[in-house]
Amino acid sequence: MVSSKKLADIGYRMVSGSMILLTVYGGYLDGVRCTVVAYRYFQTKKTLKAAAKDQASEIIKD
Repeated sequence: MVSSKKLADIGYRMVSGSMILLTVYGGYLDGVRCTVVAYRYFQTKKTLKAAAKDQASEIIKD
């Protein structure tokens, strides 16, 4: 039979371990998100630059 102190210790370790895993996973997701945002930014910049080069003689009005 497990004592209440040992049971509480096991529960504490499980909760703190799961929090560590969630923190690491959240950091991973944030890193992936930043990479995707940066990739889209540079792709959009490249596309706009190519479009401006193709339409150099036209004036684009908003």
